[in-house]
Amino acid sequence: KGLAHRWSLAFLPDGTILVTERAGRLRAVRNGVLDPQPIAGVPGVRAVGLSGLMDVALHPKFPENHFIYLTYTKPLGDDRGTVALARGVWTGTELTDVRDVFVAAGGSGGASRIAFGQDGTLYMTAGGGQGNGAQDPNSHAGKVLRLRDDGTVPTDNPFVGRSGYKPEVFSLGHRNSLGLAVHPGSGEVWENENGPNGGDEINIIRAGRNYGWPIVSYGRTYPGPWQSEQFWQKGFEQPAVIWVPSIAVSGMMFYTGDRLPKWKGDVFVGGMRTGEVPRTGHLERILI
Repeated sequence: KGLAHRWSLAFLPDGTILVTERAGRLRAVRNGVLDPQPIAGVPGVRAVGLSGLMDVALHPKFPENHFIYLTYTKPLGDDRGTVALARGVWTGTELTDVRDVFVAAGGSGGASRIAFGQDGTLYMTAGGGQGNGAQDPNSHAGKVLRLRDDGTVPTDNPFVGRSGYKPEVFSLGHRNSLGLAVHPGSGEVWENENGPNGGDEINIIRAGRNYGWPIVSYGRTYPGPWQSEQFWQKGFEQPAVIWVPSIAVSGMMFYTGDRLPKWKGDVFVGGMRTGEVPRTGHLERILI
């Protein structure tokens, strides 16, 4: 109890759970007890509507470097914000030496998740629910980005050196991505995103591919008509899973434990609603 608009969890080696709150607070749960004091060192966020502090993740070599990463909506000073990735050093009680390692081009907002690939690179989503930014290769909006752990661009990204393309872009045509996870066997990056009104998706992310938003979708616009006359067309990737009606899919992880052997390898997602009924969140297991 005592948490507001909690957004993400990260588990430290000592069992401490870090929890982000959208308003801009990073909290610690130790031995099942919430520390009443937020953790110091979090950058200032633009907490308006769905914007604010979002994901938290540990560096794969956290025991050695103590790096913690945060995604958040960075204020731009003109009543706008953009998605940014910050990195800080965990002292055991606070974050120090916090700095932005990547800031999306202005106007790239929406939800942002992060996950480290098996090769040590960092995948980061940037929302693109509005307009046609998701189809603009020179925009970060509506994309899955791929970065080195210091925020620079890997030289083997699919659009490096290509005129009119942001070099950080790994895939495009996404709406609002609220889940990102790496398959424990194949190493593939899996992403889920909210459709407009129906058409929530799980996608398997492959380099340079286009996932169709807003040209194709299995969902309807909020007033009722279909988002697109065709659910799919050549040149776009098909989702691996869709939900109609929406479950407001959020969060994603693969089960890799041994306590529940029949679930091993299956993927779990959160749903923030069932149909159109408010406050009906649930957890779904999807057999792979």
